[in-house]
Amino acid sequence: MTTTKEFGAADRTFSNMCGVTLMNNQNGYVVAEIMGRKDNVTITEYPSMIRVDGVGKLTFDYAEITDALGADFDQSDFEEIMSTHYGRMVHFDDKTMLFSSPEEAAEYIDFDLVEVPS
Repeated sequence: MTTTKEFGAADRTFSNMCGVTLMNNQNGYVVAEIMGRKDNVTITEYPSMIRVDGVGKLTFDYAEITDALGADFDQSDFEEIMSTHYGRMVHFDDKTMLFSSPEEAAEYIDFDLVEVPS
């Protein structure tokens, strides 16, 4: 997370957070409601959007969402209601996951992280 402390100064401390912004519609509301029941997840509702912020990792399980909606829900439905995200996003057939840490996401996306000397 980058926040400005003073003009020109930024705090680049690792926040360990990831999240999405969802449309505040019927499906977005149900998804946010499901995610809000999980540990370390914060939901913030605005008139036209819903923020879902999580510590470390978020998992949007399509079967869980399908059960709550009473209708099929998959990646295309998720992408339809999601306008933005932060963190590393990884899509699977049955879920979408977001990771605050690129190192944790790397194992899922076949990405080799190279240590950069400081």
